[in-house]
Amino acid sequence: MFRLSSKLKGSQKYAFKRLLTASSIKEGWDAVIGIEVHAQLNTRTKLFSDSSTSYNDMVNTHVSTIDAAFPGVQPRLNDHAVELAVKTALALQGQVQKRSIFERKHYFYPDLPQGYQITQQREPISRGGYILLTENDGLSTPVKIGIHQLQIEQDTGKSIHDMRPGETLLDLNRAGTGLMEIVTKPDIRTSYEAGLLVKKLQNILQWVGSSKASLEEGSMRCDVNVSVRRKGEESFGTRCELKNLNRIRSLSMAIDAEVRRQIEVLKQGGKINTETRRYDEERDVTFRLRDKETSPDYRYMPEPDLPPLVLSQCYIDNIAANLPELPDICLERMMKQYGISLLNANLLLHEYKCVDYFEKVCKGRNSKIVTNWTLNELSGALSSQGLSFQENPISIERFGSLIDLVQKGIITGNTGKEVIRLLLKNPSDPMDIVKEKGWLKITDSSQLRTLCEELIVSQSEKAKAIQNGDLKLFKWFVGRVMGRTKGQADPNALNQALSQSLGWNSYDDMLSIANKSKNEKKKDMS
Repeated sequence: MFRLSSKLKGSQKYAFKRLLTASSIKEGWDAVIGIEVHAQLNTRTKLFSDSSTSYNDMVNTHVSTIDAAFPGVQPRLNDHAVELAVKTALALQGQVQKRSIFERKHYFYPDLPQGYQITQQREPISRGGYILLTENDGLSTPVKIGIHQLQIEQDTGKSIHDMRPGETLLDLNRAGTGLMEIVTKPDIRTSYEAGLLVKKLQNILQWVGSSKASLEEGSMRCDVNVSVRRKGEESFGTRCELKNLNRIRSLSMAIDAEVRRQIEVLKQGGKINTETRRYDEERDVTFRLRDKETSPDYRYMPEPDLPPLVLSQCYIDNIAANLPELPDICLERMMKQYGISLLNANLLLHEYKCVDYFEKVCKGRNSKIVTNWTLNELSGALSSQGLSFQENPISIERFGSLIDLVQKGIITGNTGKEVIRLLLKNPSDPMDIVKEKGWLKITDSSQLRTLCEELIVSQSEKAKAIQNGDLKLFKWFVGRVMGRTKGQADPNALNQALSQSLGWNSYDDMLSIANKSKNEKKKDMS
């Protein structure tokens, strides 16, 4: 297994990763990859019933007669699900269709109570669109991945195979939950691009609020279509589908394994069969599940209990007008407006999802200082308590006030870190905490001089060494005074007080004389 050197810079790591991925495709061959992403819509209730959506609740506790497909029940479309699907389509630059229809897709799974899925295969809510992968995403040259269509459909229940030997248990809590199926065009050429695309799509869905898009929870699932062809060929090869890939790393590895398999089969004169396969991560191979179903197998027919979905241009325009600033635009703006790095901008946008919090704290303050306190101190303190940024109890006003106390020299940076920890446990005014704990910074020069002189008397030999030019021990004295003041001494004031106590006029005077002495010694030696 390859491991990236810690000495490589971010852009070098991206380039190296891409090189490794490209090298996994044998010379003379191209991979052709398309992805189908199923993302659960972020609605309170299911797509066609009033049952609440849930994750990890007690099994079969959110199941209505509609979800369980009792005879005679009729679906009723969730308006919010439609709104979120339109919002997603617009964020992906898709063409929202003013008229779309629902269909029945027939297939038998134990966890599909109706015996069919209500979907939008032939006349979806959105067609077209694209996702652009750029240098900011980790590519050396931009790649535009087209979107074929976006459709609304219902999810299945969940089959549990490993609780009772020889039996399958069913949990219908998920049955009927609203999904978006987002189908890309076969524009992807490497597993690395595929991983970047899934991550970027995940970020977009979370950003606009249409889906939690959590691969770990299962609110986002990926199927990948893979084929290979010889370099220079225009026609596509026979594709195989890789099912239920729920981690980006697994997705990339599965694609590489399937590409290797197909190339080997063709090189030996074999034929690729259209089939559905799964990935065995432990063995790093794909294996056959079943033949791939085709449209006739599904026996599509219009859903008789749902009329066509008709949207007005005014409805679409209103959603477009309230669409948030999209991630790519926001990323570029953050870097330019606040002078922060790509890494820090990505952390604010995608890792901690705290752009609004950060920008409000930045008002009237130095953005680089706010960046440091947000990404290093606050995020670290939250992580130590097992809290996400969305669970952050410290208000914008209080966090800003804390940064101001440090910048104005009222408290030290170390004290500021302690205040953050206390604010997480008991949110209150930072100044009140500082006063209550006696943490105000000591800037009184006479008080600091007294402490320094007491230390010099007790450590006279070390003091004489400093006076003779050994400034390394100066930091030792600073550390001892800091210890006696419990870190509350102002560093600049302490430097002045200590240098004056040692016989110099100022700290700068001490440094100047020491440097002059050092230069004279060098001349004598030469």
